[in-house]
Amino acid sequence: MRNLIFNNNDKMPVLGLGTWKAKAGEVYNAVLEALNLGYRHIDCAHIYGNESEIGEALRYAFLKGIVNRSDVWITSKLWCNSHKREAVIPALKHTLKNLQLDYLDLYLVHWPVAFSPDTYPTIPNEFISLDEIPLSETWEGMVDAKEENLCRHIGVSNFSILKLKEMMAYSAVKPEVNQIELHPYLQQKEMLDFCNEHNIFLTAYSPLGTSEADKIMANKKETTLLKHPDIIHVASQYNCTPAQVLIQWAIARGTSVIPKSVNPERIKQNFEAALVCLSEEDMNTINQLDLNLRFVDGTFWVMEGAPYTLENLWDEQLIQVHR
Repeated sequence: MRNLIFNNNDKMPVLGLGTWKAKAGEVYNAVLEALNLGYRHIDCAHIYGNESEIGEALRYAFLKGIVNRSDVWITSKLWCNSHKREAVIPALKHTLKNLQLDYLDLYLVHWPVAFSPDTYPTIPNEFISLDEIPLSETWEGMVDAKEENLCRHIGVSNFSILKLKEMMAYSAVKPEVNQIELHPYLQQKEMLDFCNEHNIFLTAYSPLGTSEADKIMANKKETTLLKHPDIIHVASQYNCTPAQVLIQWAIARGTSVIPKSVNPERIKQNFEAALVCLSEEDMNTINQLDLNLRFVDGTFWVMEGAPYTLENLWDEQLIQVHR
């Protein structure tokens, strides 16, 4: 398995198991299945609501000698209700307790959005603007956590190039990773170039689309990625699945990728995507599919009277962003 290598020589496997929307009662077996198959990268988040079950699976795996803790890369994320500097470490310690770990390999700021201690805002005044809790304050808390050895690396998720530039301007400690939605319909070439230039790794979430993809693409009268004729054609050349083509496309671009599944056969197929080798022609064919189309578009943060809009969330033109 290829790795992305950090400045201190820590290695993050390019292919990990995503756990977003992995239901209680299913994620335990999914994690164990993945570890038994050879996965050494598990992506988590507090808001997913399944870290305690993942922690039980990790404890069992370490206890039974399936894998050593030092050989597994584990990522989690700071939720938006803990953006104050003094709230970051308590939030991380809560995640560590749930995961039954002493440290994380990577801790990310989940969204550049802040709100009150409630899990989700239901009214506009439960949001907190970035003027009141600036991202610089949240980042100070992340640096504190790294200095206390609660996590080995720190980064962000769903951040724009502009926000990355601002963070690099106000802190000597820059984000090491930006986890963002990436797939052939949302290729984010400018972001990829920027992060390559500044030695920031990208992790691709939703690499196959989302559970809502069928509905979204039907409304646009276009096919989903997994059913796109170009993806199917490439897959047929290598006797592999469309999902494996999409995962290998992400790896070939130099990003890590975290497809989610709780299905044992799909977990295995996704892992075997690392064995697929796409030609330059294949890559060019897939590169022509870009629609600048977000499936996870951030509309859930937009509320009349609240400080967040799609424009100030993504800091980009919204010509083809799905609403």
